[in-house]
Amino acid sequence: MTCEQARPLLSAYFDRELDVAKSLEIEDHVHECPRCTAALRQHEALHASLNDASLAFTPPAGLEQRVRQALRREARLRTSFVGSLSQWATIPLAAMLAAALAWTLAIQRGGPTGEDPVLAELVSGHVRSLMVDHLVDVATSDQHTVRPWFNGKVDFAPPVADFTAQGFPLIGGRVDYIAGRPVAAVVYGRRKHVVNVFMWPTTSGEGEATRDLTYQGYHLLRWSKSGLTFWAVSDVSSTDLESLAHLFQN
Repeated sequence: MTCEQARPLLSAYFDRELDVAKSLEIEDHVHECPRCTAALRQHEALHASLNDASLAFTPPAGLEQRVRQALRREARLRTSFVGSLSQWATIPLAAMLAAALAWTLAIQRGGPTGEDPVLAELVSGHVRSLMVDHLVDVATSDQHTVRPWFNGKVDFAPPVADFTAQGFPLIGGRVDYIAGRPVAAVVYGRRKHVVNVFMWPTTSGEGEATRDLTYQGYHLLRWSKSGLTFWAVSDVSSTDLESLAHLFQN
């Protein structure tokens, strides 16, 4: 079975809609094809994202009553205006409701602080790369092709190396957008998993010490070298990310 034959069937295979014979053909092909493996991982990531509890929001008790009270106050306020002033009567309500909603969401969700916005963008970039068939812009294990491909696309020279011998084969690279700026994303494989290594020039206020974090079920590892900040993101173990970081630092 070729990739062209397998790719249209991956969704049905993931949902167990194929017969046994066809499922076995797909399974044999996926075991031998890294790109179809990555595509199947996209289906898994999408399924996990749709089941994420963070997508559901339960309003706090009393919110409906407060909104109804605000509407009644606004109705009384509008009756006190005449002529052209009446057309502006909804502005205070809109501002009040917007502020109330923002405050409620901040209380309910805790609100991002510190590095949380960057962590959220990193994880979103990683999941997005698995979900939209945009894992790489340049697909090759040749580091001498990936490295110059970034010329003119980012304002620094990303270090790119193939660590196949150490268990991290180079898949390729792409440009992503993190923290308000374009960044380089160098993509590696790890036992049929994908590791995104995001990198950009270190700015003031960014820590330089190695930091190991878990965010929304994904492992993240940050380190710095030669004026660059690196973030590795994946669902592999923290030990695997530390091994990859060690390869970059040597």
